[in-house]
Amino acid sequence: MAMRSVLFALSLVVLPAAAFAQDADDTVETLASPEEVQKVADTLSKIGCQAPQVEKESDDLFEVDDATCEIGQYDIKLNGDYKIWVMSLDE
Repeated sequence: MAMRSVLFALSLVVLPAAAFAQDADDTVETLASPEEVQKVADTLSKIGCQAPQVEKESDDLFEVDDATCEIGQYDIKLNGDYKIWVMSLDE
């Protein structure tokens, strides 16, 4: 019975730590190259927005968090052709 209690106590420590480690890996950001950043900036400038930072989520998806636009602050995703795919108000 004591061994079962020890194993249970260890699971309370190990499982949350493993979950935290997974969350930490999920937040690793890959920044776009200078050329990609310029292409994203060119697209965003057409709608009056500026990107503080451009993340590359995959080969064909870019993300801009907290873009400053003339009409407010937005989170914007662009596809591999540098066309806006999703634009949502960042409240």
